Amino acid sequence: MTEAATVARTPGSRLSTIPFSHPDRVPAKRNIRRAWHHFWEFKKDKEKTSEVFRFFEHLPWLDMPEHVREYLSTERGQYVFETEPFLPDILDDHDMLRREYPAGSLAHDYCDYMEREGLSAAGLVQEYDDFRGDRPRLDDQIEWYADRLRDTHDLLHLLTTIGRDTLGEQALGAYVFQQRPSHGHLILGYAGAAVIKANVKTKAPVLRAIHDAKRSGKSCRPIAEESIRELLAMTIDEARSHLGIGPVEWYQKCQDIWEEEGIDPLKILADDAKTSVYREDPVPSPEELSKGPSVFAMQEKPAQEKSAEGQDRHERA
Repeated sequence: MTEAATVARTPGSRLSTIPFSHPDRVPAKRNIRRAWHHFWEFKKDKEKTSEVFRFFEHLPWLDMPEHVREYLSTERGQYVFETEPFLPDILDDHDMLRREYPAGSLAHDYCDYMEREGLSAAGLVQEYDDFRGDRPRLDDQIEWYADRLRDTHDLLHLLTTIGRDTLGEQALGAYVFQQRPSHGHLILGYAGAAVIKANVKTKAPVLRAIHDAKRSGKSCRPIAEESIRELLAMTIDEARSHLGIGPVEWYQKCQDIWEEEGIDPLKILADDAKTSVYREDPVPSPEELSKGPSVFAMQEKPAQEKSAEGQDRHERA
């Protein structure tokens, strides 16, 4: 019997004392109309993370409990469950990370990134607690796994080089679809990019950036199922290689184009963005958004522009 299996079967271990599913846990259900409403609220202010939580609450990963059961039936899953009960206790202790991990490790890069961005894992936990309100926390194995999906979010931003701008949050959602297959991730990505395309005067290929991120994410191992302590000990390049993280070229192309166009990615679709960035056609209302993606139909391009695009594709072929 391996060390991981021995620890998991020890009387008093976390796996033997924490239930798989709390008796009060209610099966997740979809509510597309409510999800669209919260998508729109998040679009107004990308810092309102609670709206993202509400969005995914109404478009959940329905098969997550069974996936968690399967993962925790493995020795690797049992080892991670026993040794990493709550990631923010690790990720927010920057003094410990800088002291116990060598210079040049992912641990140091992560501390630098979080301090530069003014972020903390505890901050995301607080956002989630505010969203949950008076509803009690259900301390079970499913909740532990869901916490890890949340708490590795900013680590994924760093590892994938996908930024925290509006398109970046949408691209990262598409990127992680393979490891947490809620269709909410794809809706957040494609619908969000479509809103940018419909309302921002830019040549940036935002929809292609989302598709490219989704494709790139297929090769990435689920970070929530990794030992974060072991990842932090690697260099950032070693961690990317271990996880199978490749480049997200079209997202970066959008950033380059916006730099040329004088557009600040962090202000796209923000209320305080320069009005000159936006098209004159109105943005759909929350009521229209609740009807679904059909409201994102793009305006017909002039025949001359279509012809030029077709000629360009022909020349590339």
